[in-house]
Amino acid sequence: MFFAGPIVNTAAILIGTFIGAVFHRIPERLKITVMQGMGIFVAVLGVSMALQAPGDTLYVVLSIVVGGVIGSLFDLEGKLEMFGSWLESKLGHSGGKLSQAFVFASLVYGVGSMAILGSIQSGVSGKNTILYLKSALDGFSSVIFTSTMGIGIGLSAFPILLYEGGLAAIAHYFGAHLRNVVIISDVTAVGGILIVGIGLNVLEIAKIRVGNLLPSMFVVALFRYIGLHLGSVLSFLHI
Repeated sequence: MFFAGPIVNTAAILIGTFIGAVFHRIPERLKITVMQGMGIFVAVLGVSMALQAPGDTLYVVLSIVVGGVIGSLFDLEGKLEMFGSWLESKLGHSGGKLSQAFVFASLVYGVGSMAILGSIQSGVSGKNTILYLKSALDGFSSVIFTSTMGIGIGLSAFPILLYEGGLAAIAHYFGAHLRNVVIISDVTAVGGILIVGIGLNVLEIAKIRVGNLLPSMFVVALFRYIGLHLGSVLSFLHI
């Protein structure tokens, strides 16, 4: 079943969030230390991901610029914050932590080669090996994240289900167009840059509106797809 992987990943995040919420009585100094450590880890992870497409710097830079412009025009960050604030009011939370945790977890769990490759593997072959491994990692980390950032971590499970499930469904029906290593590496590289921004936000080094940069991931996939096919056409025409 090609949809099993996304479902298991979603369940793992929710279960981890529940455990983290139950065992949330952790000393403040320990929470701060863990968050700083996770912030450093996230930033380093982002850098390693961003370096996966060293030969495609132009595509990555253009996508960040174009995606940032699109995101700013639609004020995606603001809309995410409004959505988070609405959820906070409904759930009786305040202080902006729920929306921050929601955005943080959605990006950390959704951006990366494991999410992309795992979803494609599920859709194309029906195997869920990668997403099952990712589920174990996400479930463990969600316990730590929830104990320090709150239940907003669990809310990310639903966009992750749509994201991974959508990729798996597309791969199931149009797999041949997605099994391109170049496109995947470029999307991962752009996602890595966004992850670096998240890490800097967690460490409170800077306030980066990462939500406005989210369209960059779709833009780089489109640019790279066009570039690859345009190159094939030009080669065919001997231009």
